[in-house]
Amino acid sequence: MICSGLGTAGLGFPALTRGRAPRRRVSAGAKPESVSRVIISGSADGLGLQAAQELIAGGHEVVLHARSEPRGREALGAAPGARGVVIGDLASIEATRELARQANQMGPYDAVIHNAGVGYRSPGRVETVDGLSQLFAVNVLAPYLLTALIEPPGRLIYLSSGMHQMGNPGLEDLQWQGRPWDGPQAYADSKLLDVVLAFAVARHWPRVLSNAVEPGWVATKMGGPDAPGDLSQGAATQVWLATSQAPEATVSGRCFHHLQPQATHPATADHCLQDDLLRRCAELSATRLPSAAAPARAVRPEPVLGEG
Repeated sequence: MICSGLGTAGLGFPALTRGRAPRRRVSAGAKPESVSRVIISGSADGLGLQAAQELIAGGHEVVLHARSEPRGREALGAAPGARGVVIGDLASIEATRELARQANQMGPYDAVIHNAGVGYRSPGRVETVDGLSQLFAVNVLAPYLLTALIEPPGRLIYLSSGMHQMGNPGLEDLQWQGRPWDGPQAYADSKLLDVVLAFAVARHWPRVLSNAVEPGWVATKMGGPDAPGDLSQGAATQVWLATSQAPEATVSGRCFHHLQPQATHPATADHCLQDDLLRRCAELSATRLPSAAAPARAVRPEPVLGEG
């Protein structure tokens, strides 16, 4: 189908030896045949930290990410054995660029897990230094920009949500400047666009495995203390997609929940919407997605493009 078409250096500390990483509580398959190098955005706590701990326990190399140096030190303390941490506030385009630069210095990677995100509990629209909605900047534009700037990995995993099914695919008011603020709707919209982004990258980069994940409602800062889901189960799919050689995990253009493929909002398969989102993100960030990227660290199986 054709459609119209922080500024500080990262804390690149060597692997720490302050203790053993936590034992894996959930098994997402057999032990991988080789070590993977994975970077995880937003891995100072919550699902990102849980995924990092699971990967380290499985013998993989993990680079963490935090908004600030104090948070970075906390992340390193919570994930003994991590290869290092990169620093940057994803609400800022400039800081996200610097984060990508740090990440490339510690790469290349077998997988990038785009885990960072902000929720919908803010009573009003929060504007970033770039004049954008913070929720859109962190949840959608930042993963786009990191995808465009980090040397292509073999696998990309984008965190979405079951709430994406309630998202509005319209791109007319991405920054919520022309309508009253509705936090849950803005969040649902951003999670829908994360799936659209994952599927767009899968289509444009056929040599990279690009998928989305619905982790479920789990007890994180975003999910709240009353969430019924298990945190380790919520991270298991990201770990599996980042490292497994199973045929079910080496596909592209799919969305998964607890290791199982999930149906997505019909709009996610719209190639014109995919390309329009890439175009809008390119305009906002002044950075185009490179075409036909090849992974810097080759994926062993040939990708099988899903129907989404």
